[in-house]
Amino acid sequence: MGYIMDLRKIVGSRPLIMVGACVIVINAQQQVLLQLRKDNDCWGLLGGSMELGESLEQVAIRELYEESGLTANNLTLLSVYSGEKFYYQYPHGDEVYNVIAAYECKEYTGGLQCDQEEATDLQFFSLSNLPKNMSPPDQPILEAYIKRIG
Repeated sequence: MGYIMDLRKIVGSRPLIMVGACVIVINAQQQVLLQLRKDNDCWGLLGGSMELGESLEQVAIRELYEESGLTANNLTLLSVYSGEKFYYQYPHGDEVYNVIAAYECKEYTGGLQCDQEEATDLQFFSLSNLPKNMSPPDQPILEAYIKRIG
């Protein structure tokens, strides 16, 4: 998050439009991979913000690898999400309006490795039994995904 951190030095915690990507990783048992985030103690999708010069697909691939140790072999763009539902205030006060490209990944390689700086756990969950404490910006994306495949 170098670009966003650099902007924060200038604008403080005021709302920013933050463009990024998330990845809905689905395993052979049709379970979704979630991370237990350190910043809000909620389960969420893997993903993050765009750096200068990156494409949205590059963001998804980079963030998936950084946060899980998995390499995406194939990504499918599901949708791009934005608007009031994707406003978020981080626990430390920074405000963002997210613009999120959501990708599905069913083909990946590597072994799970949790990024200890951002998360405390990585787990696969049944789509019909997701944790109660979901990260707010990820909730509507997962709901749309479940409806789409349902």
